[in-house]
Amino acid sequence: MKYALIGCGRISPNHIAAAKNNNLDFVGLCDIDDKARNDKVIKFDLQNVHQYSNYHEMLDKEKPELVAIATESGLHATIALDCIAAGCNLIIEKPIALSLSDADAIIRAAENKRVKVCASHQNRFNKSIQKIREAVEKKRFGRMFYGTAHVRWRRDYEYYSRAKWRGTWQQDGGALMNQCIHNIDLLRWMMGDEIEEVVGMTDRLNHRYIEAEDFGIALVKFRNGSYGIVEGTTNLYPKNLEETLYLFGEKGTVKVGGQSVNRIEEWRFADSFDDPDAIKEEFAENPPNVYGYGHNPLYADVIDAIIHDREPYVNAAAGKRALELVLAIYESASQGKSVKLPLDHSSTMNFAGRFK
Repeated sequence: MKYALIGCGRISPNHIAAAKNNNLDFVGLCDIDDKARNDKVIKFDLQNVHQYSNYHEMLDKEKPELVAIATESGLHATIALDCIAAGCNLIIEKPIALSLSDADAIIRAAENKRVKVCASHQNRFNKSIQKIREAVEKKRFGRMFYGTAHVRWRRDYEYYSRAKWRGTWQQDGGALMNQCIHNIDLLRWMMGDEIEEVVGMTDRLNHRYIEAEDFGIALVKFRNGSYGIVEGTTNLYPKNLEETLYLFGEKGTVKVGGQSVNRIEEWRFADSFDDPDAIKEEFAENPPNVYGYGHNPLYADVIDAIIHDREPYVNAAAGKRALELVLAIYESASQGKSVKLPLDHSSTMNFAGRFK
């Protein structure tokens, strides 16, 4: 299967490694930054991969069957629609887009062209998360009461200065949209997906050189009567602390933590089907960074979805749901009141100038 990657930034090594591990025919690598592109060629021994600074040219010449988009977030939708028009299946880094209208356009275009689109929420493939999802689907929790998602990380001036698009409303959003959206996706997915109401607060407490928030909290009311709590920040001193997800139900309590929710730290169920200590020992991965190990199985799933003409495990609609929850928190925080879902229209650009 012919594969190409657009974007050679911070997350690109995970995509390159996953493409190679899944034996894709890597035909094209694209970035407007020659140095970023050449660095990846040298680091990953991609001398036989054709390099491009213009993705239109790459799509025309290489005709890839699968393309991964790993550019700045504000370009995801435009590039995705061009790739879909060229008949390419897609893996789109989070967030799938920065507006609901763009997310809807991607979904419609993919349906019309009969191509597969995957939102790269790779943490859904963590062994720990898969084990918890199994418990949810088997209804081991009984009635769900509430869940909490915490991302307590640090991003400093050096991080933002390396890529000027970071922290801007036009190309990124803030801590919730960039750093926290993976865990926000997991919370929504685990708690039943359908949301009734969101109350949020956001602020820029420490990073005066960015446009968007570096701190956000929210209360989420799900339609099934359960609740969610979101806390996210990039203000931690002196380094990343944790990313954790808690689920509390009538008959079960689970905590998953570590750098990227790769470690089950609490496992308590009334049914006593398994040994909590054995579960915690078995599901305690220690990835080298916050990106975890999920890209490899995500790629394997997308390849299988293309071959067998089915939806990817994390499809474009799932990507839109994660985006919608972040935008709902932004809307609530900016309006100073609760927001009902589903949202009709929203975009990060609605909040330009908010923290001036």
